[in-house]
Amino acid sequence: MTPPVEFWRMGATPVPVTRIAEFARAFEAAGWDGLAIGEAHGLLPDPYAALGVAAAATTTLKLGTAVAVPLRHPLLAASAMATVQSLSGGRARFCLGRGDGAVKVLQQKPMAVAQFDEYLRRLQGYLGRDVVEIDGIPSTMTRQDDIDPSIALAKPPVDVAATGPKTLELAARSADGVSFSVGAGLDRLRNSINLAHGACRAAGRDVADLELGCYVQVALTDGADDSAREAIRGLVVTHARFSGFEAKPSDDVVAQEHAQYRTAVETMEAVYRDPRGGVARVEGGAPGEIDFYPREAGADELIDQFAIAGPAEYCAQRLREIADLGIARIYIGTRAVGVDLAERNAERIGREVLPLVRGE
Repeated sequence: MTPPVEFWRMGATPVPVTRIAEFARAFEAAGWDGLAIGEAHGLLPDPYAALGVAAAATTTLKLGTAVAVPLRHPLLAASAMATVQSLSGGRARFCLGRGDGAVKVLQQKPMAVAQFDEYLRRLQGYLGRDVVEIDGIPSTMTRQDDIDPSIALAKPPVDVAATGPKTLELAARSADGVSFSVGAGLDRLRNSINLAHGACRAAGRDVADLELGCYVQVALTDGADDSAREAIRGLVVTHARFSGFEAKPSDDVVAQEHAQYRTAVETMEAVYRDPRGGVARVEGGAPGEIDFYPREAGADELIDQFAIAGPAEYCAQRLREIADLGIARIYIGTRAVGVDLAERNAERIGREVLPLVRGE
């Protein structure tokens, strides 16, 4: 029997981070299956520290990164996630990407695909307690287990966040799962699934061995209240711009969509070149209320074509259609950096949308 689809709240660390235990308990009570936190050095609090606190505050909520970036030595990253795995009693999941915005705010380039492949294989080796050789020097995490046996739990699954075919191929070879960042459109998701399955077959791997996930931004709206829609605008820009890196399509309708993605790319590239990362405090706003994503980078049309925004029944139907594609895990973005301090959108989705999807 196919297990039910999991729904994870994904995005920036809840603000303020000092309330992470409270937020995690609220997500668990609201019906979320997991909480995934992003990594962006100098922009967001440390995800592993926050996940450790969330682990201690919950009993069933799964915990992970979405996404981690390959800036840490793979042994350090593996050790940090192994600690979260231990603190949570085996509820951890490790999702990482090549690094885009999180490294560009440091004025660095994303890791090349070949280097990322090597990084991923080393990370998997450390988590599996293998001996990993780097520059001719062997190292392993087994001594950590000898010192503290409570760390020696099963390896947490490792996902790769992917948009393009090269990263999909890499995930098919070396990861436990792949999570697509192509929006909520069924055609684009089907295309990504076909590419991932084809890459599995080319690597001699059973397609059933690769778990499929996706990132979707969802705003639960009520009539004229657009606060949730505004809360996801920045996340839509973040994920849509990955699609803007692709070559311009020839189909006119698709080309119009691609123009929106290119606008997101160009606007955010300017933000990332700003030494402050584009962060500006909202005038008269509470601590944590910031302007990070210029509004012009994410037009309403972009939100409509890339995300899910509407009343509970509409959001539930769209999520059911995605789950029916064979997606095992949907990472739902409910807010951008510093927005929606009380996590209102996330809590409402958990209580009002997810039960409809599950038929509860």
